[in-house]
Amino acid sequence: MSAPLFQRVAVLGLGLIGGSVAAAIRMQGLAGSVTAFDRSADELSKGLSLGLIDEAAESLEQAVSGADLVIIAVPVLAIGQMLPLIVEFISPAAIITDVGSVKAPVIAAARQYLPQSLSRVVPGHPIAGSEKHGVSAANGDLFQHHKVILTPVAETDGEAIEKLTVFWQTMGAEVVQMSPEHHDEVLAQTSHLPHLLAYALIDTLSQQGDSLEIFDYAAGGLRDFSRIAASDPMMWRDIYQANSGPVLTILDRYMQELLELRSMIALGRVDELAEVFGRAKGARDHFSKVLNERAERATPGDDR
Repeated sequence: MSAPLFQRVAVLGLGLIGGSVAAAIRMQGLAGSVTAFDRSADELSKGLSLGLIDEAAESLEQAVSGADLVIIAVPVLAIGQMLPLIVEFISPAAIITDVGSVKAPVIAAARQYLPQSLSRVVPGHPIAGSEKHGVSAANGDLFQHHKVILTPVAETDGEAIEKLTVFWQTMGAEVVQMSPEHHDEVLAQTSHLPHLLAYALIDTLSQQGDSLEIFDYAAGGLRDFSRIAASDPMMWRDIYQANSGPVLTILDRYMQELLELRSMIALGRVDELAEVFGRAKGARDHFSKVLNERAERATPGDDR
């Protein structure tokens, strides 16, 4: 049997993503042992009882000491608060990564608190999740056929990037790299804006008289779209604070589009309305075709 990729992994934050990472490590034999720390003793107890972790650390020091991989799986704004608490206990050779959906504040905090270890910091973001919360929802297959974005900086060590790439690929993920700035712009458009719209739509509809009737007669489209409004509100509050610039840029563009659509409806400009719908449908059909062709070309072992 080959040696595991890492000897000791520390997972800081044992929620859905942290728990799923631990579960995948277990399934794939990626570590000799997995230790977790969480502010909730109940989540740690569940992680132990589910067999996801070997040790429930009572402190951050206990969790990260001796770890050769530290995975920070807490809300994005909490990462900057956690780094100064662990810096003196982390091994100089340890790789440090995270799973947050905004990268700029993570890198800023790493530059501030881990300047001597910056070469071992590899910020990451698995594009996978669920509206469910907590370690009880952990799923070792969560990252299968999903992208994981790594956003190394100029100082990041190539060996650390390669090792973390293998780590995620072994879990079944497709690993890509991009700059932190580009990541935050892309995620503002593809994830942060849709979540904001879902929250706003459900909040609006729930205040329209008998809101139960609205949801009782909701078609599949509304049910599918509104599902993401069941996501953790506090986590998303932090995301919008951390990525406000890119979010506001795309939100302004979207609001202008809505105003144009409102004007078309109000003034009976139905041909222009149909033109917008046709353009959107054409773009959606094109992207779906490209993605389907890409999936058909990929083999089960493809790591593109």
